[in-house]
Amino acid sequence: METSKFDIADYLDNNEMIAEYLNTVLEEGDNSDVITAIGHIAKSIGMTKIAEETGLSRPSLYKALSDGAKPQFETIMKVLRAIGGQIKISPINA
Repeated sequence: METSKFDIADYLDNNEMIAEYLNTVLEEGDNSDVITAIGHIAKSIGMTKIAEETGLSRPSLYKALSDGAKPQFETIMKVLRAIGGQIKISPINA
């Protein structure tokens, strides 16, 4: 029996799935998880396309969105815009 490695990027094929995935990670994950999730989304869209839209090189994107990376906020914002996302603040109910 042949198996293949699971890659979440293979399932992020529409805006609704991407938004649901990222919102879930934002609610349940830590900083590292969010950066990794943004990397998965960028990979699903295409790193070349994201690089063109952000003005960053592909190697810089891979490095910034790799496991354990600590990218600058500006980089995260550029990538979020390129993947069609935005940050929205909602009050936390105490």
